[in-house]
Amino acid sequence: MQSQLLTAPKLLEVPQALPEKIYTTERVGISRKTHDEHLKLWIGYTNKTNEIRKALAEIDLDPAKANQIYSQMRALKINYAFAYGGYVNHLVYFHSIGGEGGPATGDIATLIKESFGTFEHWAADWKATGIAGRGWAFLAYDHLDQRVHTYMGDSQDTYPAWNNTLLLGLDVYEHAYYLDFQTARAKYIDAYMQVIDWGAANARLAKALGR
Repeated sequence: MQSQLLTAPKLLEVPQALPEKIYTTERVGISRKTHDEHLKLWIGYTNKTNEIRKALAEIDLDPAKANQIYSQMRALKINYAFAYGGYVNHLVYFHSIGGEGGPATGDIATLIKESFGTFEHWAADWKATGIAGRGWAFLAYDHLDQRVHTYMGDSQDTYPAWNNTLLLGLDVYEHAYYLDFQTARAKYIDAYMQVIDWGAANARLAKALGR
């Protein structure tokens, strides 16, 4: 049974450049070259997300052709989660750096205090999460719990938490830091902490809460 395309798939806008604020991270050792190379990966995730959305809009929906060992449906659905996860993770990563860093401000500061007691406790948890993870550390607001939590991601599509809004994304894949810090991931995380854009993160939170 062929699918009937009821609406055209919505495609993501492919990023062409990063905001200039991103490049201010050079002051803490995260170079322009690293960001420019990183942008190419984000573009790749965006293009693949669009490619899979197009393929899913045209896929044969005959259930007899779907299979949990291997089938076109399984391949597209599994890889869509990876591609779109990569798009969203990098969107938040680039959106939430290029700031002044330091202790959290605004509503996020209040939420961090409620969940972790002090900013310093959260910062220690954040750094340890980033070192222990294979791909990502996330700060997200849980709409059910009405608190913020840190999460770890080993891949673009691992350990998602339902009903959470992603506020900060820390990319700890080697491509995010090796050019500047080699294997010294801890130093990279320390540098990241100095360039968080808390205003941007608070804006994401306010939008999620309808403020």
